[in-house]
Amino acid sequence: MIVAVDGMGGDFAPQSVVQGCVMALSEFDVNIIITGREEVIKNELAKYNYDNSKIQILDAREVIDTNETPVMAIRKKKDSSLVKAIKLVKDKKADAVVSAGSTGALMAGAALIIGRIKGIDRIALAPILPGKNGAFMIIDGGANVDCKPQYLLQFALMGKLYFENILNAKNPSIGLVNIGVEEEKGNELTKTAYNMLKSTNFNFIGNVEPRDVSNGDINVLVCDGFVGNTILKMYEGVGMNLFAMIKDEITKSTRSKLGALFLKPMFKNLKKKFDYTEYGGAVFLGSSGICIKAHGSSNGKALKNAIGNAVSCHENKIVDNIRMQLSKLDNN
Repeated sequence: MIVAVDGMGGDFAPQSVVQGCVMALSEFDVNIIITGREEVIKNELAKYNYDNSKIQILDAREVIDTNETPVMAIRKKKDSSLVKAIKLVKDKKADAVVSAGSTGALMAGAALIIGRIKGIDRIALAPILPGKNGAFMIIDGGANVDCKPQYLLQFALMGKLYFENILNAKNPSIGLVNIGVEEEKGNELTKTAYNMLKSTNFNFIGNVEPRDVSNGDINVLVCDGFVGNTILKMYEGVGMNLFAMIKDEITKSTRSKLGALFLKPMFKNLKKKFDYTEYGGAVFLGSSGICIKAHGSSNGKALKNAIGNAVSCHENKIVDNIRMQLSKLDNN
């Protein structure tokens, strides 16, 4: 398998990107093409011992910043590291693309350059988040702020297939994020989507209130991108503040510091559960090529796991499975 990696995308590129690529070689059967300024990538690679037949560099002189208009940037910066990585997938020279750069630009490239799976109306961002009782997916996590009910139905199908094929979950549960659990709650979008989901053979458990999202009892939580992105950012903010508050309380007195020593293993396990680097980035489901969005502040470990996610999607033929199952959904 060949993975194209955006060498200049992310807060700590190219250092963390190159480190992640080298780490990936020792864990996965993969070849990597890193796109970016050749001399800069070469200087970083020179710091490591690795099988140099497994990594190639594709020179790209431009970089797309996160503050640029995504569609405009994709169209204008054809010599950017992100566009060149995406085009490798489009031209069948790579099996997947991984980037820690602009989410919007990667989304635009997935749609405009690689293209959607026939029959899928919108590509959706599908991050996996840690929950109290298990990991869960939010789909859509922010790619489509305005949705139609059939989009949510397709999101549910794609999320279901990801859990079945990548996370080995049998008959994963599907929930619709809403302001109440009652069937009649919500706006026209959620009411119509509820009826559509209820008529499928999915394991649809109904509406899920935002306060229950973090339980992790439901595998796939379906919503429009506006709601999904709000959940993601609130979740991240609460997590960061909660850990900061715990740290402040621990350091207030000698007594609390001593108590923290006994609780250190518990804090370590809790931190690991909420460590985004463990989750390997978020996949854009619905694209006809595998596109993985790593966190913007990804370190080498996070990039390595994002490449691992791409490998899993390729080995389990997630794109082909979506294409095949879509026809069954249309016949429902």
